[in-house]
Parts: sequence; structure tokens; C-alpha cells
Amino acid sequence: MVVIQQLANELLKAERTKKPIAPLTERFPAITLSDAYQIQLQYVEQKKAAGARIVGKKIGATSKAIQSMFGVDQPDYGHLFDTMMYTDGDTVPLEELLQPKVECEIAFVLKKDLKGPNITPLDVIEATDYIVPAIEIIDSRIEDWKIRFEDTVSDNGSSALVVMGTKPTKLEGLDLSCLGMNVYQNGKYLESATGAAVLGNPITAIAWLANALSAYDVSLLAGEIVLTGAFTTALPIQDGDTFTAEFAHIGSVSASFSDGRNA
Repeated sequence: MVVIQQLANELLKAERTKKPIAPLTERFPAITLSDAYQIQLQYVEQKKAAGARIVGKKIGATSKAIQSMFGVDQPDYGHLFDTMMYTDGDTVPLEELLQPKVECEIAFVLKKDLKGPNITPLDVIEATDYIVPAIEIIDSRIEDWKIRFEDTVSDNGSSALVVMGTKPTKLEGLDLSCLGMNVYQNGKYLESATGAAVLGNPITAIAWLANALSAYDVSLLAGEIVLTGAFTTALPIQDGDTFTAEFAHIGSVSASFSDGRNA
């Protein structure tokens, strides 16, 4: 328990001081996945004690592109706080981050609780109020993104900030596995993908999350936001960049990035 609390404290300090730390798995190679989630939960409890409020969850490493990029082979999750939220068109201050990257995905907003095990995609559909386009800014408190699976889990799923779209869309009539998305950087087209990249369908990702959380007696709650995972690779950010994700049928979301230290 001492090591778990110690490592949660280290991650919080790295976030606060903007100085990343050496990989946990290098220093403590015996860390298990269960240990990693306990470190994350300790991190979460300390954030809550400091006044942050949980507003949802994020699922990470749901696409082959992200799994290959970071050398992991299964999804993970983290917690979202009210202090992390931005809105379409906002400018995000880079000086608050360490080594950020952009991921473009769909956010679900729930109208009913989801508590596993045995949650099905149909349960997810019935519990969903609406979806919106979203940009997640991932970040790592681990130096140079030298992460193994236990590192990113401990580090709250390498989450940092979220930019939410403002156009709510109901699920009725949508096949999210076929839903297309184009990503642009400063108006220049970068790449495309469909929802099939996210565990075959973003709805499947939420069912996975609800069932995974049940092992820790944690539920997805009505009103919470759930980020379902990136359609494509994570993209590096430079000062002055604007990223836009355009989705078929559900609209777009955009965020700009500015480093006040360069002003």
C-alpha cells in the first residue's frame, strides 16, 4: 500500500511541476495490472480531495493504431474531472501540459447508470442520452512516453484534457461502426477512419468499460461523459496548432493550442 500511495503521489507531483518521472515499470517491475488500477484510484481520490469532481470516464487503446503506437495490447480506462473540460473552439494552454498529443473520438453522455458485469451493447444504447464529437488531449507523466500498460493505467489512462463538441446527436438511425471521420491540422487534411477502429464499434467499447469497472465496484452513472477511444493515431501538438475532427452525421469539433511561455 505504501508503494501504491507513493507512486500516486509521484504522478500528481509530475502533473503539478510539469516534470515527468521515470517509468514505474522500470523501477518496480513486479507491478501488476491490479496494482496499477489501485495507483490510479489513489490518484483519483487525491484529486477529489483537492476539489476536483468526477464527470466521466475515458477509454484508451481501443484502436489498433493506438495499441501499436504505445506497445499495448488491450484497452484501458481513466477518470475525467470537471477541471479537464473545454468546449469546441476553445484555445488550450500548452503550458499546463507536459508532452501532449491529440486524439479524435466520440463522447457519449449517459441518461442511465451502467453497472457490470454482463452489460451488452443494447444496454449501452438504452442508457445513452446523446453523443458528440470530442478531442481528447492525452498526456503522460512518464518521461518520453516510455510506457508499458501498467504505466498508462497508473497514470489515469494518460488523460489530460477534453474538448467537447456542442451538437448533441441521438443514436437512433446511426451505425457507429461505419461512421466516418476526417482529421485536419491547421486546415490540412491528415487522416481518416471509421468507428469500426474502436473495438469494432464505440458502443462495444462502453460495454467493455462497464464490465471492466465492475471488478472494482465502480459504475458508469447517469449524466457522465464517456470517451470511447481514438479513431486514429495520437497526433503531436505544436504551439499555434488547430486540430479539427469532422464526423459524418454528428458534426465537428475543433481546438487550438497556444503556449503562453512563448508569448
